[in-house]
Amino acid sequence: MQPADITLFAQELAIRWVDGREDFIPLESLRRFCPCAACMGESDIFGTTYRPPQRPYGTESFQLRKLPWVGNYAVQPLWGDGHSTGLYTWEWLRRIADAVKSPMTESE
Repeated sequence: MQPADITLFAQELAIRWVDGREDFIPLESLRRFCPCAACMGESDIFGTTYRPPQRPYGTESFQLRKLPWVGNYAVQPLWGDGHSTGLYTWEWLRRIADAVKSPMTESE
């Protein structure tokens, strides 16, 4: 599964996939589901997940400054507050889009 096009549309990320599906992900949802270790935590070799303290979000936290592609498998957003360590794979973007339609928790 790959995107044919990714566009910023108002306060949403609009994704048209090669299979014809179209998704609209609110920027706030995109940021809250950031997959980086600083946001989601990381696991040790035993599978124990260590989560960092929740960082407060400001209005700039949901402002998308740049959205560069990483290879042919992900995008790496630069947010208004300077956060840029999340690599959003195509699979992760589809999961976020599904969650927006049918809510899941950030820990899934």
